[in-house]
Amino acid sequence: MKKYIIIIISALFVLPSCKNKKATLVNKDEYYTCSMHPQIMQDKPGTCPICHMDLIVVKKTNTAADEIMLNDEQIRLGNIQTDTISNGMIGDKVILTATLNTDESKVNSINARIMGRIDRLYFKNMGDYVSRGAHLYDLYSEELNNAKQEYIVAVEKQQSLDNSIIDFNRLVQSARMKLLLWGMSEAQVNELGKSKKSSPLTSFYSNESGFITELPVMEGQYVSEGSTIVKLADLSSLWAEAQVYTSQLSAIDLKGTATVQFPDIPGKEWKGKIEFANPEIVSDSRLNLVRVSIPNPNGLLKPGMPAYVSIKSKELNTLTLPSDAVLRDGKMNVVWVQSGKNSYKMKMVQTGLESCDRLEIKSGLQNGDVVVTRGAYLLNSEFVFKKGADAMGGMDMSGHQH
Repeated sequence: MKKYIIIIISALFVLPSCKNKKATLVNKDEYYTCSMHPQIMQDKPGTCPICHMDLIVVKKTNTAADEIMLNDEQIRLGNIQTDTISNGMIGDKVILTATLNTDESKVNSINARIMGRIDRLYFKNMGDYVSRGAHLYDLYSEELNNAKQEYIVAVEKQQSLDNSIIDFNRLVQSARMKLLLWGMSEAQVNELGKSKKSSPLTSFYSNESGFITELPVMEGQYVSEGSTIVKLADLSSLWAEAQVYTSQLSAIDLKGTATVQFPDIPGKEWKGKIEFANPEIVSDSRLNLVRVSIPNPNGLLKPGMPAYVSIKSKELNTLTLPSDAVLRDGKMNVVWVQSGKNSYKMKMVQTGLESCDRLEIKSGLQNGDVVVTRGAYLLNSEFVFKKGADAMGGMDMSGHQH
């Protein structure tokens, strides 16, 4: 009898305890986390061990591998904002980095007309300005000296034997033409005919004006016929040459006017016409050359100066997003699309033209998608934290896993 009483009493204690235990069981579809530290996940209420805030209850959901779910507090604290993507106009201007170079169409090369030795150079520094008619160099040339003597002899015989059967006028003109072809001026030849005195050195003068961009010779050097003595550049206009990616080239209005600015000259800008776009693409880098001609009447601009070239681009009616909505790491372009209440799905996109703070979306999204325009970096960090960086490796352009 005593044994049965003990069993009944024991049962009375056990039953309430079982009931109480059942009452404290947490719903398996829920867990407790911290709104500031989502890595904290517990199966019962309490406070965050990091910031000591009260934990909040979150329902467990079976999200896809490329999805993530946040609670209301995380969305509020992360300032996550969305917008519905739709077609819009993009295209204002394309800004390119450039370098100022000499206008090659205005570079003149002064070459030796005959073989000889340069006895003296009168300009020796790169960048020196040479005016038209300036004394450039003195040349010692055996062949030219012989031609000068022939001309003197022809002139003397013409004057003394003018009535002979020999046509000395023709001989004089032939000897004169030879001297002119070899680079002597009309005035030099006329003076030689009057004085009948020939110097072993012949002076040569510039028939162009400009700044010295090349000076490949030195005093005492022998030059052959056709050798470059000096190159002179007219800097009244210059080329701003910029490299542009092939993907950008189609958006540029090559018939338009470009605006050129210089970091070295703040507050000023120059207008210029696009003179040339290289039809051949540099295959290794996919770069193309765009050249803008700009006026430089006061000589303020110098070759070699860095520049920014701003060119008006063609407007396109296409899907666009704020640039910050697209996460770009060099390998892929990712956006986050709202897939349900508090849930977000990762999608890869192909981007195109970028203008100001807008970016063209060529594929991966469609009209009407609700895209995260602010807080995308937070979503990305949360996704990597919860699912690992490897979870981003198997995405295709539509956002589905392989």
